[in-house]
Amino acid sequence: MQQQWPVLSYEKSQSTFDTLHMWTQIVGKIKLATLPWVNHSWHITLHITTHGLTTQMMPYKDEQFQIDFDFIEHQLKITTSKGEFRQFDLHNISVADFYQKIFVLLAELNIDLKIKPVPVEIANPIPFKEDSIHASYVDEDVKAFHQALILMQKVFLKFRSGFKGKASPIHFFWGSFDLALSFFSGRRAPKHPGGVPGLPDKVAEEAYCREVSSCGFWTGNETFPEAAFYCYLYPEPEGYKTAILQPKEAYYNKTLGEFILPYAAVQQSADPENSLLQFLKSTYAAGADLAKWDRKILED
Repeated sequence: MQQQWPVLSYEKSQSTFDTLHMWTQIVGKIKLATLPWVNHSWHITLHITTHGLTTQMMPYKDEQFQIDFDFIEHQLKITTSKGEFRQFDLHNISVADFYQKIFVLLAELNIDLKIKPVPVEIANPIPFKEDSIHASYVDEDVKAFHQALILMQKVFLKFRSGFKGKASPIHFFWGSFDLALSFFSGRRAPKHPGGVPGLPDKVAEEAYCREVSSCGFWTGNETFPEAAFYCYLYPEPEGYKTAILQPKEAYYNKTLGEFILPYAAVQQSADPENSLLQFLKSTYAAGADLAKWDRKILED
């Protein structure tokens, strides 16, 4: 039998999602501070685990350490290659509290790192040390979010297996708070215009320096208050906006410049995995054909 996908409501869970977003930015910036640069910022992402999200291993002097969000035990956990362990509870703390707690624990482990303590990719950011507004952690919302990510990753893995060209990992970008997967044609792309709030233009220019088809999922925001799957091509080929897709609930959002499939349409489908896979396959195929990608080389 198909596993039932959890209900996700941006309206109901916004406070928790916004708090998690800021917490993941703090952890992600710690990862950014430890690793050499990798193309398309792939080195800074988080990854889905059976219990939540992880940085994977990060180097510091003569050891490795790892930070994990445990959404089952509701803890933030830090482990090291020397067998040391620290954790704190995620309930009833603000972003400012989270920021203070994680750096206290890192100091106890003799890990001394500096990050730019301001969120990125959002308008009017509040410095982490000053953010007492975002302080919500509702267990059922977090569990639903985590369970949905696990189910999505299974479908994304199947979709990714059919592409033989350069492709990204399936990973979680903390800047935009989205699960993402990208395929590349191998050709150079025109210079990206930049303009992402709180993000240097050079980062966006490097991220989009090659033709790319990207798909993913995000929980929504104030501009688009709905959990949804997305897909876009950069640069966007002529005719892309009017491409015929599956399933029927998919549509092109002119404001976002992306194809959208509401999460609710997948969650309520008789076959959620197939509905999502149809969307991923049809958006990629439409874009790749219109952009004249060499699909024989990329897929055979």
